[in-house]
Amino acid sequence: MKTWLCNSGEKLEIFIPFLGKHRPLLRRSCQTCTPESWNGFYHQRFSSLGFCNAIRVTEEDTRYRGWLVRRVCAFLAVWGWKVPADSPRDLLARICCSKRVQDVTTGQFCSLRGVRKSHWWWKEKICEILAEIQAPLSLLLLRLCHWTLLKLFNCLFLNVQLHRGQLGMVLRAASTPGVPLVFLSMHKSHLDGPLLSFLLFSQGLGVPRVTVGSQLYSPHLQALLSRLGGIFWPWRTEQMLRDQDKQILGAVLATYVEEVLRSQQPLLIILEEPPVTLHLSAPSWEWLALVYRAVQDGAVPDVLLVPVGIAYDVVPDSSHWEAVHSAQPLGLGPCLWAMCQSLQRNLGCVRVDFAQPFSLREFGARNLVRQSSMGKPLEEMLLPTILGTCQLEGKKAEICGPGPATATGLEAEEEMLVTELVLHSLSVLIPASLSPSLADSIACSAVMTVGITSALLLHKHQEGVFLSRLMLDFAWLLEEILLRQHDVGFSGQLRALVQHSLVLLRVHVTLYHLSSVGDVLVVPKASAEAQRELGHYSTAILPVFASEAVGACAICALLREMLPFLRASTRPSSIVLSEDELHHKTLELLQLLPPNLLGLQPCQPLDCRSQDIVDKLLLCGLLKVEEPESKCWVCDFAPQPFRLGMDFSDSDSEDNKVSKRCFKLHEPQGSPGFLLFLCRLLSPTLRTYARAVAFLEQPSWPQPEGAYMEALLQFLAKEEGLGESEWGTHGLSLPFWDRSLALSSLQTFKVMGVLEEMRTPAGSLLQLTQPFQSSASREKLEAFIQQFTQL
Repeated sequence: MKTWLCNSGEKLEIFIPFLGKHRPLLRRSCQTCTPESWNGFYHQRFSSLGFCNAIRVTEEDTRYRGWLVRRVCAFLAVWGWKVPADSPRDLLARICCSKRVQDVTTGQFCSLRGVRKSHWWWKEKICEILAEIQAPLSLLLLRLCHWTLLKLFNCLFLNVQLHRGQLGMVLRAASTPGVPLVFLSMHKSHLDGPLLSFLLFSQGLGVPRVTVGSQLYSPHLQALLSRLGGIFWPWRTEQMLRDQDKQILGAVLATYVEEVLRSQQPLLIILEEPPVTLHLSAPSWEWLALVYRAVQDGAVPDVLLVPVGIAYDVVPDSSHWEAVHSAQPLGLGPCLWAMCQSLQRNLGCVRVDFAQPFSLREFGARNLVRQSSMGKPLEEMLLPTILGTCQLEGKKAEICGPGPATATGLEAEEEMLVTELVLHSLSVLIPASLSPSLADSIACSAVMTVGITSALLLHKHQEGVFLSRLMLDFAWLLEEILLRQHDVGFSGQLRALVQHSLVLLRVHVTLYHLSSVGDVLVVPKASAEAQRELGHYSTAILPVFASEAVGACAICALLREMLPFLRASTRPSSIVLSEDELHHKTLELLQLLPPNLLGLQPCQPLDCRSQDIVDKLLLCGLLKVEEPESKCWVCDFAPQPFRLGMDFSDSDSEDNKVSKRCFKLHEPQGSPGFLLFLCRLLSPTLRTYARAVAFLEQPSWPQPEGAYMEALLQFLAKEEGLGESEWGTHGLSLPFWDRSLALSSLQTFKVMGVLEEMRTPAGSLLQLTQPFQSSASREKLEAFIQQFTQL
C-alpha cells in the first residue's frame, strides 16, 4: 500500500489488487465534504479482512454442541440473537409532552370547547397517527420470522457475503455513545428490507426500524410488518385530517424520529423513486429530512450515516413482483405467491457492502458553506453551446433539488443540502441498482459475475464468442475492475465463475457445443427481451468505467469532426488530439449527463472531472502523450506539483513550466477494442437521450408531466419492437433501467431549458421553451447528442 499526498491535501491510496479470500477495504467517505470522517472507524489492517456467509448457520454459532444441536442450530442461533435497543415504553407520553407537539396543540386549543376536552381530543389524534407509523416489536414473532427468513434465503441464494472488515467498522461506529446509526439503501427488490433487517439483527446491530415506501399494503400485511420493525408514512391519516390539523402530523413525525434516534435504535431508510418523476418519493425524502432536522435541533449530538450497497446476481423480483407492485394494496397472498415463483429460479449470490460511516453534522456544516459558491445553472452553460451562441464554461452545474411534493417546511438551503446528501451517499449504490437517478464518492456495491459476462456479450461479442475467449476476456475485465479500486462479489476458479454466470443467463444466450473444435460457442439471443436483460445486468460496470467511457465518447466526437478532412488510408493511431479540444468535448458530455448517473462526486467541479478523465485515459493506455520534435524532454527531479504527463523541460522559463499537451490514440496491450467497448457502455444512455429529442416533435404542448412520460415510454417501447398489445398487457414493458433513462432525459431537458413548467389552475404543465419550438434547434440538440455515439 502506498499513499500519495496531492497539492490539494487529499490522500490518494494506491494498491495492487488481488482476487482472493482477503481484499482491501475501500469504502471511504467523501474527503471533500467529510474530511474528519475520512479516518474514522476505518480498518487499516487489510490483510486480516475476510468474508463470511451470513446465511450459513452452524453449531459454532450457538452456545451448545451435539447431534441434536446440529439439527436445530438455525433455530437456536436465531433465538439467541439479542435486541440491544427498542422503542421506549413511554413513547406516547414523550411525544405528547414534547415542546414541538405542545406548541401545535396549544395553538389549536382556542378552536375547541374546553381545555380538558381538547387535551383528550389531541391525545387520541396523536395515538391515531402513532399507530399508523409503528407498532411495538413482538420478540416472539420477530424470531420466528427471522428463522423463516433464514430458511428462505438459503433456498433463494447460494450465499449472502459480508465483508468482515466492513462489519467490524460498523460495529465500532454503533458503540459510539449517544450517536445513532442511520443506514441508507436504494430500493432494488422487495427483499431489500427483510434482507437488511435480517443481516443487522444477526450481526448484533439490533432490530432496525425500516422505513416503508409509498407502496400501499393491506391492513394484515401492514400490521405484520409493523410488529417486525417497519415504520410507515401515515398517508391515510394525513388525508383524514383537515388542512389546519396537518401541523400535528409533522410535529408527531419529527418527534417520533427524534425519539428513535435518542434511543439509538438503528434506522434503515430505503430510498426509492416515484413512478413519474426523477426526484425521491416524498416519504423517502421526508424521512431523511427529518433525521437532518433532529441533528439541527439538537435532539441528538450527531448521526452517523452508513450507505449500504446490495449486489444481486439476479434481482429476485425482476419479473414476478412487478405484477403485484401496482396501485392496489399489496397483501400477504401475492407476496407468498411471488416468493414461491422466485423459488423456482436460480438467483445466484448476494453481496452486501457497508460504506464508511460519516458524520451528518460535519457534512451539513461544510456543505452549507459551499452552497454560496455554486456555479452557473446548466441552462446558461450547455444551451448556448448547443445553439452556437457562446463558448463552454467548466463550472459546477446546479444540482437538481427535491420534487414539489417534498418537505415544503424546509428552507431552500436545507432542501439543497438534503438533496446533496442523497447524491453523495447513494452513488455507492449505483453499480447494482435499477435506478441511475440517485448518486458517495466511491462505489460501494460489488460487481457480480452476471454483470461482467453480460457486458462482454452485449458490448464486445454481440455476434457470439467461444467459451475459451470469453474466459480470457472475463479475466481481463475482472483485472480492470480491481485496478480501478472496485470490488467484486465472487471468488473461485475462472471456468466455474463464467459457467455460473452463463447458467444464470441461460434464458438469454444460446450455447453450441462444437466437438470439432473442442469448444463451446456462446451466442446472445437477438430478441429484444434478451438484449434488454443483458443491458440491465451490464449497467453494473458502468460506474466502474464511467470516467473512461466519457473520455472515449469525447474522442469519438473529435474523430467524427475530423473525418471529412482525413484520407481513407489514415489510421486513427496517427491522429493527434489537442488537450484543449479533448477537455472541451469532455466538458460538453459531462454537462449533458447527470453526474450521479455516472457515479461521480457532485461536489467536484466539472473542470476537475475533465482533467481527471484525461489522466485516467493516459493511465489505462488509451492515450499517449505526443512528444514535439522541436523540444527536448528531460526528466527533472526538482520538486514540482505532481501532474500526469507533465512537460519536464529543462527550461527555467515560467511560460514553459506547463505546456499544452497533444495525444495520440493507443491500444493497450491485452485490451483489443477497449475504446469501442467503453463507447458502447454509454450508448444506451445517449441513444435514449437522442430518441427523447426526436419524441419532442410528437406531443401536443402543453401537457401534464405524467402524460408526457407515458407517451415517451410508449414511443421508446415501440422503437424497441414492442407492439401495442404487449404494452397494453404488461403496462410499462420497458425495464426499469430504460424507464429511468427516460426520466433522466426529462430532468436534463428541464434543467437545460429545453422544457419548462407552466403553472396553471389545472396544475403544472410541461411546455417547450421558445428556442426549441423550431425544428432547427431540435435538430441541433439531436446532432449534439449523436456526436458522442460510437463510430
